[in-house]
Amino acid sequence: MQKRKRFVLFMVIFSLLLTTFSFYFYQLFYGANILTESEAQTILIDHDDTFDSLRNNLYEARVIEDAVSFSFVAKILRYQKAVKPGVYLLDSKMSNLDAIRKLRAGNQTPVDITFNNVRFKSELSEKITSNVGASTEEFEALLSDDEYLAEFGFNSQNVMAMFIPNTYEVYWTISAKGLFERMHKEYMNFWTEERKNKAVAIGLSPVEVATLASIVQDESIMGDEKPKIAGLYINRLNKKMLLQADPTVKFALGDFTIKRVLTADTQVDSPYNTYRYRGLPPGPINLPSISSLNAVLNYEEHSYIYMCAKEDFSGYHRFAKTLAEHNRNARLFQQALNKRNIYR
Repeated sequence: MQKRKRFVLFMVIFSLLLTTFSFYFYQLFYGANILTESEAQTILIDHDDTFDSLRNNLYEARVIEDAVSFSFVAKILRYQKAVKPGVYLLDSKMSNLDAIRKLRAGNQTPVDITFNNVRFKSELSEKITSNVGASTEEFEALLSDDEYLAEFGFNSQNVMAMFIPNTYEVYWTISAKGLFERMHKEYMNFWTEERKNKAVAIGLSPVEVATLASIVQDESIMGDEKPKIAGLYINRLNKKMLLQADPTVKFALGDFTIKRVLTADTQVDSPYNTYRYRGLPPGPINLPSISSLNAVLNYEEHSYIYMCAKEDFSGYHRFAKTLAEHNRNARLFQQALNKRNIYR
């Protein structure tokens, strides 16, 4: 009878312990341990992160509540030697098991890259890599590698024509070459048959459209005026006239603060100086927006071949068909500059 009582007591204790340990291990794997008091958020695992550094960062940032249970489940799932860099979205009240499975599988969340208002390749490289792990220096080096660029039909002077300003989704771990190839894919998607046919009708290649669009973009901030400006330059191209575009002179001089382009400025010896060299420059002088590209492809047909900024500084221009009319418009603007003591 005594043995039976001891056996029953042993079984009760064993059952309690089994239940306790079962519940404990269930909690280790399935209990909420991720962002228990916060909303879902993304985390960044860098290329040089180890499991220890990752766990410590998550604990210090209060992403995980219990570092010990997180480490235990990670060891069971062999995640400690399988840490993958990237940006990951972790849900509120996520379990260790679900979180580590996601991280171990490398199920990243895409990040946005946005670039616009860019003039130089260095600016583009900095903006396009600002939200990913790819090196800015490595990407900029690609933009000057003529051998590499030739594989895509570009060179170091016209490569800016390949980038269509917009917002794109990529993974944080994308390489510099992977990012370049993705942008080339977006370029090919932008240049639909309809757009290519419009370029052919104008007599320009896609790169030449982008080059002209970059000049149009620098000439005016007024979107509704861009097609008229594009039409003016197309008229000059068709007449084999010098474009005489002030923005190309500023680009050649490397001085974009100039308000009044002087005769001396137009003498600078540069292939980008359209006062000296006929036709379009070797490549874009900035990164033209989609609206500027479309302004060239859908240019306004007219007979204007001259333009001058309006003297009211509204941002709009006066257009002319003759040099005499243009000179009158230019004098009005020069007088307005003089009144404001703007001589450069």
